[in-house]
Amino acid sequence: MRALSSSALLNLWERGSGLHSLDRGLLALHTVFPEVPPANLADWTLGRRNHALLEMHCSLFGATLQGWTSCVHCGEKMEFEINALELAKQNLSADLCPQTVSVDNQHFRLPTTRDLAAIAQASNPAAAAPELLNLCLTNNREAAPSWSVEEIENIGVQLAEADPLAEIQIALCCPTCANEYTEVIEIVSFLWAEIEACAKRLLWEVHALATAYGWTEPAVLALSPARRALYLEMVQA
Repeated sequence: MRALSSSALLNLWERGSGLHSLDRGLLALHTVFPEVPPANLADWTLGRRNHALLEMHCSLFGATLQGWTSCVHCGEKMEFEINALELAKQNLSADLCPQTVSVDNQHFRLPTTRDLAAIAQASNPAAAAPELLNLCLTNNREAAPSWSVEEIENIGVQLAEADPLAEIQIALCCPTCANEYTEVIEIVSFLWAEIEACAKRLLWEVHALATAYGWTEPAVLALSPARRALYLEMVQA
């Protein structure tokens, strides 16, 4: 995984600021895996993608994922922390992770970012799950079946077991009403929030040092973080 300079991180944020979350994830991955063609990244399984994004978060911002949500029952706001390293341990290596799942003589490959992008604009949310299964179906494609709710749930469970990091859920308990429930965690959102916060901090540092010393943005970003911090201390003294 390629290390990112301050300049590279700022460019990543700028290029991804107007993109869909799926595209932001691919852009982030291509930034740290420049040797992998973007089309290939789009065909990584969701678990492999999320594992790489977790590693990227740990490398750039540490292992702690901080977030907040609202209780689905009473609306109470709750803060939570997740350890990205612990999450990453759920991932199976590429050699051990099965590439297909068989259910009732039907065979499915594991979903990818490309598949999620294909169903992202579905006008009927209820049709998204069966459409995803049809995309991942590898046999009998000439006559895609009409899935029942039970079949969709069963296939979904088996796909999740085969690719544990494809959809990350955390268990929550509301301190106000004691309601217990699970919530899906979108890794791209956590990573991008950190990227955006870091980019804005870098821009403030550029502004402060350019104002004080007349330096250009490239000159400020070329400074090591320690030296930049020292100059900022002197400016603010």
